[in-house]
Amino acid sequence: MRLLSAILLSLITFFAIGCGSTTGNKSIIVENNNNTPPVVQSGTASSKNVALVMKTLTNPFFIEMEKGARKAAKEAGINLTVKTGAQETSITQQITIIEDLIRDKVDGIVIAPASSTELIPVLKKAQDAKIAIVNIDNQLDVEMCRKIGLVNVPFISVNNEQGGYLSAQYISEKVTKPTEVIILEGITSAKNSQDRKNGALRAFKENPNIKVVAVETANWKIDEAYTVTANLYKRFPNVGAFFCANDMMALGTAQYLGEVTSKGKILIASYDALEEAKQAIKEGKIAVTIDQQADVQGYLGVKSVLQKINGEIVPVETLVDLKIVHDGILK
Repeated sequence: MRLLSAILLSLITFFAIGCGSTTGNKSIIVENNNNTPPVVQSGTASSKNVALVMKTLTNPFFIEMEKGARKAAKEAGINLTVKTGAQETSITQQITIIEDLIRDKVDGIVIAPASSTELIPVLKKAQDAKIAIVNIDNQLDVEMCRKIGLVNVPFISVNNEQGGYLSAQYISEKVTKPTEVIILEGITSAKNSQDRKNGALRAFKENPNIKVVAVETANWKIDEAYTVTANLYKRFPNVGAFFCANDMMALGTAQYLGEVTSKGKILIASYDALEEAKQAIKEGKIAVTIDQQADVQGYLGVKSVLQKINGEIVPVETLVDLKIVHDGILK
């Protein structure tokens, strides 16, 4: 477990609208093949104060998201404050952050919520206080938003169900004999976790050789994934593949499996394309991951909230392009 702590430390060091309908022609796809955030024109807002509220900075995914947001803020000449919880499960802390931002009378909030449901009431309070809201990364529950009255909140992310499918499909195609498979999901109340899990289940269902024997949560965490994987491996010693809904969990899973099996014996599919995961792919410890361009999501989140502040029309949903990352690409 000391090695896990070292991995996590190296990760941190290495990287120093209700909620509306998601269908119809109000959605746009952002295709970006060179990892450069697209420029979105917006009005001047030198005196505007915007807050980016993310889950944590212990996951490099959110460090990349912050980079994109700060690029947008610099271009627009606005004041950007970045707030995060201590970890990805810090839902109560995110709620407190939003309450503080309401008291501070910020002009806009870009929120990557830890929970798809529990942040909605406090975000409704923010909207009632005339604060513009944009939802990125993990989608707020559409039905609950409608019920509570949180309306016209643009959503910017990727198609997480499709991303989960593509990641799981990559390893599924390598399975040619009866094989037990395990899925590690993130926070169970988070829609992006649910979507990635469902995408993986769809991919595995297409292969008659695959039997999903367990679906467990490791709450997006590297250390928790290590422990959960250890317990699951004792129950299912013949498991042949894992789908992990983010790279942090995949790194924890790979760490444990590397201690008890030969490298590459058990296939691991992942999600997020962190540098550590890419290195693990090069080393044969992980098979595949998905790049959902966190910097682009942060960039577009800030640009979109500024458009809302300026009274401009913002698409109900913006989907950023997904990219599959595997050994053949990294060579």
